Amino acid sequence: MGRGEVLGALERVVASRKGDPPEKSYTAKLLAGGVPRIGGKVTEEAEELVRAAADEPDDRVVAEAADLLYHTLVLLAARDLSLAAVEGELARRFGVSGLEEKAARGGGTKGGAT
Repeated sequence: MGRGEVLGALERVVASRKGDPPEKSYTAKLLAGGVPRIGGKVTEEAEELVRAAADEPDDRVVAEAADLLYHTLVLLAARDLSLAAVEGELARRFGVSGLEEKAARGGGTKGGAT
């Protein structure tokens, strides 16, 4: 699979687990727990990624980033949101200074893409 195809394929697998949940599927169990359960995993994985980035080897950082992306896709699926929607938002922000983008939204805590 080429770069960029993996997330789309994973998104399709997550959607299939939501539509027809197999009995022994971690993804289906997360989806059944709803946003509170998935959100807890996203928070946990984000913390693990930051810890790994601070003092662990590169392969651990990559593994934790993969875990965070997976759980983020599951959270999006739980809300019936797509990776394409996120890509569209990133495209909208592309080339806009993070400080400018933040100011345009009234000074919130989220930054832009650049």
